Amino acid sequence: MDRNIFQVNYFTIFILAIGLSFDSFAVSVTSGLNVPRIRFFEAARMAIILAIFQAAMPLIGWALGSSIKSLISPVDHWIAFALLTLVSGKMIVESLISDENEKIKDPLRLKVILLLAFATSIDALAVGFSFSIYLEKIFWAVFIIGSTTFIASMTGILIGKKTGPKINKYAEITGAVILFGIGCKILIEHLIQD
Repeated sequence: MDRNIFQVNYFTIFILAIGLSFDSFAVSVTSGLNVPRIRFFEAARMAIILAIFQAAMPLIGWALGSSIKSLISPVDHWIAFALLTLVSGKMIVESLISDENEKIKDPLRLKVILLLAFATSIDALAVGFSFSIYLEKIFWAVFIIGSTTFIASMTGILIGKKTGPKINKYAEITGAVILFGIGCKILIEHLIQD
């Protein structure tokens, strides 16, 4: 299988980064709603922490997956498809059952931000594992994911200050659809080559 298909397709990585950043975006919208007078420095600190976690988890997943790549290569495309499908399904279920009026207590406390950052980045660990199948080098993917999450988080806080909570549900569903679409793309590209 040609490993360069995914390796050079930065547009796909960017779209995947957008999909991953929707959890952070939703948390940021809620934080903006809860603290409408949030200052720029406070918003930037939250966005940076969310971005660091969102970028670090794929790196960890990639490192773990790379260590067993030779064992999974015959079914790697199915693993990538399954992981992205599971992540997108989880995001859809969570968006449908979440309370629209759910509040985050003290979203500016460091302890709360770290907990939110960890919770919103767990899905990225599975995505990083699927990266190990297609990416020899992970630097640009990590950079794109982190940057996209930072921008999405800052935007989410601003939108949260200006709008209502209904946008959270749509954001998570959109992110799930994007991740599922990328999983389908990986599977289809592999099946076409066989």
